[in-house]
Amino acid sequence: MDVMPKWVDIIVVPLFSLFLAAALSALLILAIGESPIAALNLMIEGTLFRSAGWGYMLYYTTNFIFTGLAVSVAFHAALFNIGGEGQAMIGGLGVALVCLFIPWPHWTLAIVGASIGAALFGMIWAGLPAYLQAKRGSHIVITTIMFNFIAAGVLNFFLVDVLKPAGSMDPASANFPASTHLPTFQDIAGIIGFEKAFRSAPANVSFFIALFACLATWYLIWRTPLGYEIRALGKSGPAARYAGVRPVKIIMIAMMISGALCGMMAINTTQGESERLILNFTEGAGFIGIAVALMGRSHPVGVLLAALLFGFLYQGGAELALWTKIPRELIVVIQALVILFTGALSLMVRAPLERFFMSIQRARV
Repeated sequence: MDVMPKWVDIIVVPLFSLFLAAALSALLILAIGESPIAALNLMIEGTLFRSAGWGYMLYYTTNFIFTGLAVSVAFHAALFNIGGEGQAMIGGLGVALVCLFIPWPHWTLAIVGASIGAALFGMIWAGLPAYLQAKRGSHIVITTIMFNFIAAGVLNFFLVDVLKPAGSMDPASANFPASTHLPTFQDIAGIIGFEKAFRSAPANVSFFIALFACLATWYLIWRTPLGYEIRALGKSGPAARYAGVRPVKIIMIAMMISGALCGMMAINTTQGESERLILNFTEGAGFIGIAVALMGRSHPVGVLLAALLFGFLYQGGAELALWTKIPRELIVVIQALVILFTGALSLMVRAPLERFFMSIQRARV
């Protein structure tokens, strides 16, 4: 039986999809009278050869790791969690409540409390549509989209009527106490004598929590009985039920883990970067997580690499918008092309590559 090598599906297909997206993006840049080579050089220089660029890239990467892992866990159970934005918003509310109303003596304790608060609030928010899917048959895509808008309303209510300091016109909470502020990479670099490293960049220690989340997700999905049940339900619901897997339980658990991961994104943006709860702090990371999970083939290593790529695109796009005539809207188009080829059109790319490598296998036989 002809089977395409697994490494081709994991490595070659995403890279070829990325190449097609890059080629089409280059044509678009040429069409507006700019040089794609110069644009790529500027993106690389501004992101990889400047300390602030690295810091911003890793800041965005942290967000995308959390949301990409969240979508991946749901994918393994054949669930499409498109509610990452809302779950992250509610997770941010959990971070704010923990940081504002609990007197933490040090950030090392505050980050543990904020992580629990973010995960718990995100878990609850994802659990509601999970229940509707598992018990009532409501489609998870529809309910999670609707819950994004509800979450935005809840966040607005708390920022305007509950958490906004008296006399303030800004729809934002009060600043968190100094004891909850997370060390940035610049602070860490200063301890070892590299004060100019990561200058003025928001990357902070939550990046290491994101890396730990990658490891924990890998262990959960591929090394535990629960992970096996999640994958079994995702591969074949009838077969999983025949083997004794309880769909309601697994749907609830998978979605609640997914929501917890989305909620934990708020540690980076709310506790780490803004040090208060503000509107629109998610910056679309919940939706980018879908593309990250698709490109990373729902594997934590792939998610990490895809998150780094999108972090590079975000920071590189900011450099292009600042130093060239390439409009910011075109950067969004380029990101959309990457999503299109690595996600929606992945099967189109996979089919010819599969035929090619299978013909090589047959020729060797």
